[in-house]
Amino acid sequence: MSGSEQLSREELLALVEQQARVIEELTARIATQDARIAELERRLGRNSGNSSQPPSADGPAAQPSRAARRRSGRKPGKQPGAGGSALFQTSNPDEVVDHVPAACGGCGSDLVAARAAGVVRRQVHDIPTITPTVTEHRLHKRRCGCGTTTTAAAPAGVGAAAVYGPNLRALAVYLLVFQHVPVARTAMLIADVTGARPSTGWISSVLSTVAELLVDTEKLVKSLIVLAHVIHVDETTSNINGARWWLHVASTDKLTAYLLHPSRGRTAVTEFDVLPDYRGTVVHDALSVYDAYPGARHALCCAHLAREIVAAAEAHPEQAWPAQALRALHGLNSAAHDARDQQRPAIPPEIGDPLLQSWRHALLVGLAEHRRVPGRRQSKTRNLLERLRDRDAQVLLFARDLSVPFTNNQAERDVRPTKTQLKISGCHRSETTAKAWLRIRGYISTVGKHGDNILDALRDAITGNPWKPPVTC
Repeated sequence: MSGSEQLSREELLALVEQQARVIEELTARIATQDARIAELERRLGRNSGNSSQPPSADGPAAQPSRAARRRSGRKPGKQPGAGGSALFQTSNPDEVVDHVPAACGGCGSDLVAARAAGVVRRQVHDIPTITPTVTEHRLHKRRCGCGTTTTAAAPAGVGAAAVYGPNLRALAVYLLVFQHVPVARTAMLIADVTGARPSTGWISSVLSTVAELLVDTEKLVKSLIVLAHVIHVDETTSNINGARWWLHVASTDKLTAYLLHPSRGRTAVTEFDVLPDYRGTVVHDALSVYDAYPGARHALCCAHLAREIVAAAEAHPEQAWPAQALRALHGLNSAAHDARDQQRPAIPPEIGDPLLQSWRHALLVGLAEHRRVPGRRQSKTRNLLERLRDRDAQVLLFARDLSVPFTNNQAERDVRPTKTQLKISGCHRSETTAKAWLRIRGYISTVGKHGDNILDALRDAITGNPWKPPVTC
């Protein structure tokens, strides 16, 4: 074999080796790009049904179909047996106005002396025109024989020559905090409805004044939450003059307390002073900071977990384990509801055991299909499956203890008004204003959960007698 032929063979081998390296690099690049595309598609496909994203952030393509919304079999609109809100006549009207016909509708004869033939009752329910009333308090002075002049003490809330009364202040706070009306519109609404014309500065100042009167009530609410058998905790972002803060909530079906803090972590939760001494069951969404308080019994929100399983099913449509896991999880929830309705102490074993077995089998299949790869970052599906396996006691606590709810919806409902406030009125301009708003929000939320009148409770707080929750709640 000649030298030129040998050189040609060496060049050919080098070319093959070079091409093999190029193919290897391209294969690695394609794998990286495939992973990136999959992640981008996952993010693009996120909605309120497969993640913690709120429904308000869903795009138009994420709206469920009419068929999907009707899975329950119920027709749209008012359901049979639901209470109505129709307007009915009262047997004790405040005023009666009689209307007597003057002439016959047939022949036109005069009806002054005609016999009565019955009456048709029609009632108009209305409110009187609202106008401000001015009450003058005259603080008389008396001079004693010793030469001392004593002035009568002013009633609570009468601290200046001219002030707005408790009813007007309660209305302003109600509009600002409960109805999320912006400050300027609150001033306009009060002026149009009542005739009083408070300034926007006065409207803003009412918040801090009322919040100071609720310090002790807030402490009582937090103390009762610490003593509750089951509580819900959650956190979300808030905007304070353009900066991101964290809003923490702890609540029950009767109590609500908030904390605003720059931190999301343990510093804030400890400062909130609910979980450090809590010994009951706390329901949350698996944020790791809550695990730092082992004195409580932890239950994970299964609504969050169900959405993550839905996301896994969408990412791996060829796999059957997500559907099986969802059937078992929702089956256990229905069984828990049925057991409570029947006043049973627990889910009957003949109903619960097959569902638990189906749940565990689905997780084992999922773990086998998503094996852990040493030295590499694990997929979201693998992490989900490991969490469901390793935290089984917390995931399924609702099925073992019927006093524990399936979801953390209570805390999410209590957080939602703060998001509504941001959307309607924008961010708070200062930490002080935001904390005052939240203290009042916790107060009226607790009042509302007890079925009491919120305006009356605000008026009571302003007059120095704030509403307090019963210690039995």
